[in-house]
Amino acid sequence: MPRAATTARSSRPSPRADLPDTASSRHPPGQWENDLMASPSESAITPAPRSNENRSTTPGSAGFKAYISGSWAERTAELPSAREQAPFAAARRARISAIYPGTRLIIPAGRLKQRSNDTDYAFRAHSAFAHLTGWGSDSEPGAVLVLEPTEAGHDATLYFRERAGRDSDEFYANPDIGEFWIGPRPSIVQVGADLVLQVRGIAELAAVLEAVDSETVVVREADPVFTDEVDEARLRFAAEKVLTTNASDSPFSLEINAEHEPDDHFARDLSELRLVKDSYEIGQMRLAVAATAHGFDDVIRDLPRSSSHLRGERLVEGVFNTRARSDGNAVGYDTIAASGVHACILHWTRNDGPVTPGDLILLDAGVEVDSYYTADITRTLPVDGTFTPVQRRVYDAVREAADAAFAVARPGAVFRDVHAAAMAVIARRTAEWGMLPVTAEEALLPDNGHHRRYMVHGTSHHLGLDVHDCAQARRDMYMDGVIEPGMVFTIEPGLYFQPDDLTVPAEFRGIGVRIEDDILITVDGPENLSAGIPRTSADVEAWIAALTA
Repeated sequence: MPRAATTARSSRPSPRADLPDTASSRHPPGQWENDLMASPSESAITPAPRSNENRSTTPGSAGFKAYISGSWAERTAELPSAREQAPFAAARRARISAIYPGTRLIIPAGRLKQRSNDTDYAFRAHSAFAHLTGWGSDSEPGAVLVLEPTEAGHDATLYFRERAGRDSDEFYANPDIGEFWIGPRPSIVQVGADLVLQVRGIAELAAVLEAVDSETVVVREADPVFTDEVDEARLRFAAEKVLTTNASDSPFSLEINAEHEPDDHFARDLSELRLVKDSYEIGQMRLAVAATAHGFDDVIRDLPRSSSHLRGERLVEGVFNTRARSDGNAVGYDTIAASGVHACILHWTRNDGPVTPGDLILLDAGVEVDSYYTADITRTLPVDGTFTPVQRRVYDAVREAADAAFAVARPGAVFRDVHAAAMAVIARRTAEWGMLPVTAEEALLPDNGHHRRYMVHGTSHHLGLDVHDCAQARRDMYMDGVIEPGMVFTIEPGLYFQPDDLTVPAEFRGIGVRIEDDILITVDGPENLSAGIPRTSADVEAWIAALTA
């Protein structure tokens, strides 16, 4: 739920070339004030390429520069049609605008993150940026969305580093953005037509930083380098107020850098904006689940190969990741391919063990589609195709817990009740198997929780652009929130009996089982988006038999 709207402040000038020169109203600054009021760092807007002077062989002669800049075919001027998500992104911007009247809002995409020396991780824009622009896997590093306050709400402008002209050495000599190095990049007009947004070159972002005041808010975590510039701009604004007005009468704060409460509130509100999905988002979730289902099929077909390899878990991971790259953008999170006792490790992502017949393999994986929406699904499979009696007993208990949680996941219920329903089953079954020192009813008391030894994680989390979506939402909107149509979340109970746990009978030790499905809440109740992926022990065995025959 959006925070209460504050009284609208007077609109501020747009961050364009026609901004008034406020410097003329300041009294002559001293040296320390010059430092505070310095212009924004160029590196925060257009980072310089990493130096490779000690090994570069790029020609620098005048003849080469003259020759490479000419005799190119004309670039196409054809503009793309608006992408499907553009009107949905506009509606989301309108919603956050209504929460922050009169406030400048800055949402960076983020920038490339170094993996080693001069290599980077694949770029993924910040989820809040993707949500408000509709720009997903084709987004550009360093882009920034700014919502500038107006009398009627906000004007949205996207700033990004436009492609270099072929008369520029960036075209061939800059390995970070040069077309010779990373391929063609879109023009300003193409991005504007695609996203149905006002788009400006990245150099004009300097005017935004010059116009920043202490009430401007930014998504801090998206781009720490750029956030530092926003903090410094807020500090300059505050210093100017000190120098030109009575500080006690000025509504500003020097609270910047490591923490800034208004920024935290902004992150919270952007997170809560995603609790209920629109129809476009729901469609993307269906695509992600469908691609993930194909990935699980691929893994099962490959079980004869992976179960004969010393590091079979790596083969399982690789097979699924191939599907994620062929049908989507990437995996939504590191694939968990946990075989044997590794299934008892909740976030096992080393995936360097064998896949041994007779063991179970827990596969927790999700495809992230190009819009960044991801599935998050887990199935636990008998490697040789058949559950042992004790494996089946554990598996069926976990499925019973999942079904109990699904039954209460209805509009009007409280989100934490989903977890409670699953826990009631987990407590009952572990008590029946003689694992608890108390009864199931006693274990479920708030001050106890003995059954949680075998399932320490929660049963559900919201899902969408992030695998753990809406993570900054307030507890009363999330765990204690009321379930509404349009919400998408997981149901994922499990049982994990560590190989050295003396509280469980020996035949249970080393068995780990989790079943995870992606649930859409509709006005009529819950819909299991991943129900097409076999869930019962009998159906799982039939599934493996059909695909490995």
